[in-house]
Amino acid sequence: MVDINIEETLQRLSLDDKVALLSGVDFWHTKALPEYGVPSIRLSDGPNGIRGTRFFNSVPAACFPCGTALGATFNQELLQEAGRKMGEEALAKNVHVILGPTINMQRSPLGGRGFESIGEDPFLAGLGAAALVRGIQSTGVQATIKHFVCNEQEHKRNSVQSIVTERALREIYALPFQLVVRDSQPGAFMTAYNGLNGTFCSENRKLMEDILRKEWAWKGLVMSDWCGLYSTVEAVKAGLDLEMPGPPAFRGNLLKFAVTSGKVWPHIIDNRVREVLAFVQRCAASGAKENGPEGTKNTPETAALLRKIGNEGIVLLKNEAVLPLVTHKKTLVIGPNAKVATYSGGGSASLNPYYTVTPYDGIRQKLGSIPAYTIGAYTHKMLPLIGSQMLPRDGKAGMSWKVYNEAPGTASRRPVDELWLTNTEIYLADYTNPRIGDLWYADLEGTLVVEEDGLYDFGLVVCGTAKLFINEELLVDNATQQTLGDAFFGAGTIEVHGRINLQKAERYRVKVEFGSAPTFTLKPNTVMVGSGSLRVGCCQVIDAQQEIQKAVQLAREHEQVIICGGLNADWESESSDRSSMKLPGLLDQLIAEVAAANPKTVVVMQTGTPEEMPWLDTTPAVIQAWYGGNETGNSIADVLFGDYNPSGKLSLSFPKRLQDVPSFLNFRTEAGRTLYGEDIYLGYRYYEFAETEVNFPFGHGLSYTTFAFSDIAIQVTEETVSATFQIHNTGSLRGAEVAQMYIQPVRPAKVKRPIKELKGFSKVELEAGECREVVIQVAEKYAASYFDEERNQWCVEAGDYKVVISDSSAITEGKAVEGCFRVEKTYWWSGI
Repeated sequence: MVDINIEETLQRLSLDDKVALLSGVDFWHTKALPEYGVPSIRLSDGPNGIRGTRFFNSVPAACFPCGTALGATFNQELLQEAGRKMGEEALAKNVHVILGPTINMQRSPLGGRGFESIGEDPFLAGLGAAALVRGIQSTGVQATIKHFVCNEQEHKRNSVQSIVTERALREIYALPFQLVVRDSQPGAFMTAYNGLNGTFCSENRKLMEDILRKEWAWKGLVMSDWCGLYSTVEAVKAGLDLEMPGPPAFRGNLLKFAVTSGKVWPHIIDNRVREVLAFVQRCAASGAKENGPEGTKNTPETAALLRKIGNEGIVLLKNEAVLPLVTHKKTLVIGPNAKVATYSGGGSASLNPYYTVTPYDGIRQKLGSIPAYTIGAYTHKMLPLIGSQMLPRDGKAGMSWKVYNEAPGTASRRPVDELWLTNTEIYLADYTNPRIGDLWYADLEGTLVVEEDGLYDFGLVVCGTAKLFINEELLVDNATQQTLGDAFFGAGTIEVHGRINLQKAERYRVKVEFGSAPTFTLKPNTVMVGSGSLRVGCCQVIDAQQEIQKAVQLAREHEQVIICGGLNADWESESSDRSSMKLPGLLDQLIAEVAAANPKTVVVMQTGTPEEMPWLDTTPAVIQAWYGGNETGNSIADVLFGDYNPSGKLSLSFPKRLQDVPSFLNFRTEAGRTLYGEDIYLGYRYYEFAETEVNFPFGHGLSYTTFAFSDIAIQVTEETVSATFQIHNTGSLRGAEVAQMYIQPVRPAKVKRPIKELKGFSKVELEAGECREVVIQVAEKYAASYFDEERNQWCVEAGDYKVVISDSSAITEGKAVEGCFRVEKTYWWSGI
């Protein structure tokens, strides 16, 4: 237990000490002042699991389903349980602070980090994130809600100004943060990289002081995103407490000089230090050890929870009497995502999982016989990582990594470090070794045996320099002439390829000679962190049309077909946005032709955000499986074969095409700004208002049983709107239904408003034939209000309001019940 007398300590600290507390000392730790009883605290990504202190060769961790999958559970109790497990994972790694959850809104399916966030609706995101935070902080670990605010794109994220009306800011983008403060009081906020209406978020006093601390009365620490601070004086005055990572770029001596020159008054520094000291004290109470070892908590209970979350998040989009599949039929599995565990998106969400289960392996475990397989089509953005394809050592596929001070070819050089790496996507942001300087070299080496004769592509991406050799012959040179790409947060090259004929069963020695960041011939515009990076990939060259025809022929020969497709961490990742909502490669053609060949075809989509589906009308069954964490394959198989009755609901609308998306004309940065031209009409709010047809509406999700709502009654007591109703499982199987509460003004307001808006939800599990009473409550001021820009307050207008309880945002006869309540007098409010 740490007991810091904050005011007494402030009096004792020198200016040097105070300034030192306001920035990190390295990538993941804050400054310790042991002479004053102030320990260092440890922070860690992230949104779907606790990586620990290393990107490079990190300690394994539990990987939870991605943010949109968590949102699709529509289950606050389950998310609180997930948060508690995240907290336990953090304690195992002696982590005090989790950098998550992420609750930015999905303005567009193209957003690179859309998969990290919970959904397109502020109530779904806010209530879901609050549940996660309550779970995390029940363990003593502190949560960091992020990114505050309007960080909905990756394109030029460090320089863009998000131009947003005050109403849209309050009703859409800030509201989920407001709800998290109201319901869970997160320990910390992280500012966004971007600016808001001309002022960067990390130096925006309106956001940090006026709204967050004064209006919402929140108490806690505000930190910058990593390398997301752009000023010394402005940021500290505006309320930003902690610069991360360290060593500081804008604080340290710069901040000390600003104080001594009178640009920042000492009491401002004291205010920031108070928050840091209070936060450190709160973090230390978790019991996590200062600079403690990083352990694991890989238990059967953790696996069971991850599988349950994965199951509940999977959405059955369409089912024309195909699902569930049966285990005794002759089964074919097709697709680029089948034999790869697509467990997470990329960037801050990435981690080293305890284990992964591929869809193919999950399906195989259900069947009495081994299913047939063919890849069908390639969809990779970069070549599949080579690490898992290499011969194993001690049961683990991978390659040896030897580090040298001397360049390749130097006589008698000796390695100063040697590791066995299973992952050949190597981000060296936090690699250190006391025996090397900034300039060093490494050899990555292993043995490859291919399963088929043919041509094979090898690829290198690097920040630094790299050359790849096969049996001592140079195949790929990414050192002599380099071209900048968008990998590794914009600091890596494009992927450079080499092609070679390989023979089945032959052993090939693969060696990559790497030079650290100082050898890089390019000067990227982004901040380069650490010693550089390296990515090594490989795959067989295929004839795309021949492979599709092979899959079609096999489909005709089997009784049931499963196509596993979608995207992966290369396509959906921090630092870059997608350019299209279409599936890559020839996957659309593959799905269309296989579905035409076999009427028992099921498509399993793994993406974090929507994709176009030109084959939807002719495909009998589709499930949206997101990025499912460690248990990805098991969760998919459970739903496919009916061991789990699907109950997930879409956490964001699935439009038919990119041109239908409300932000279509205003997504990229132009002239240093992005105009949020759709205003409050994001997601289903727009599609309903504009009467634009979508593939699947927000909140949609089918089941293997059926449900009905009935007997609604509305009460308003003590400024709370309560909807009481019955849910009846009218089918023959046990299952769970999500009741969604939407509020709709009956008469036009002073301003234009969406037709209806989600204000609450409840998930209920019922036996076949069971009926249960359910109550959903929401404060009247949240149920009925819009943000009045004339008064800079929330306004609840007098009048009648319809309450709709439905199974999705699309109201259909027989699947919704309605009631109403009345507000007698118009009033305004502020705060939470």
